[in-house]
Amino acid sequence: MSFAPRNIDHVVLASRSLSGEVELYRRLGFQVGVRNRHPFGTENHIIQFDGSFLELISAGQGFIRPPDSVKFRFSFPVFVFDYLKRREGMAMLALGTRDAVADRAEFIKNGIGEFETFHFERRARRPDGSEAMVAFTLAYAQSKLMTDAGFFTCQQHYPASFWNPCFQDHPNGATGLSGVVMVAENPADHAEFLSHLTDQREMHSTSLGIELSLAGGQKLEVLTEAGYSFRYGQPAPESAAASFAAVRIKVRDLETARRVMLEGAIAAIERPGMLIVPQEIADGVMLVFEKDENSAA
Repeated sequence: MSFAPRNIDHVVLASRSLSGEVELYRRLGFQVGVRNRHPFGTENHIIQFDGSFLELISAGQGFIRPPDSVKFRFSFPVFVFDYLKRREGMAMLALGTRDAVADRAEFIKNGIGEFETFHFERRARRPDGSEAMVAFTLAYAQSKLMTDAGFFTCQQHYPASFWNPCFQDHPNGATGLSGVVMVAENPADHAEFLSHLTDQREMHSTSLGIELSLAGGQKLEVLTEAGYSFRYGQPAPESAAASFAAVRIKVRDLETARRVMLEGAIAAIERPGMLIVPQEIADGVMLVFEKDENSAA
């Protein structure tokens, strides 16, 4: 049997102050979408690229924590709420899929999740001010070794209503997500779970950690604390369990990204081939800006 690795659809970036998070990402040079409210009480803003996005999220006004989930049901708002009680940062990783129901069956077979799929809809605003329906079905997976990280696949039912080039033009030249970085004491302990989650059966292992190649040239890395500090020159985030540490973002050229950030009063740290915004600035997650090698700029 041949396997086709999934792609990174989006990352969920949780903050206790959604308005503050929006202001930060605008200063970083992103075009941030309008505020949306989920039917279950959380609110978000989307930063869209061609085929992937950042989801800035927080509990909405008047949000009341729902009861704990019952067996076989994963509660997105409960996870976000409880995560924000502990910290801010990247809370969840969403991979793309065309069939969330089939994913759930695969997750059950591989022992990484028996949760029911979750479907929800909301109204989205187009650039001309008109509205369109968007709808999503999510299939959740869970690792007992990574309690501080959430995982799911996301099926979009009206992709033409969601993706729009008008929302993908960013002053900093960002073109997409190139990867996600996790930190764990023993990266190899998470290899089996992540292989089933991503549908990638091959991975690269080094003294720094493990790396899985995903669709579209994206990467999912799990590094040791020492490996993370060696590669990025920054201390690893403090967490008792494996957790998300960094989001890698492609830009057309680093000089434009650097200039826009300086205009926004953000002094990124320069590393060979990278601009790094530390977690202390970026609400608990490190942002790594890299040259998009497929860009003509």
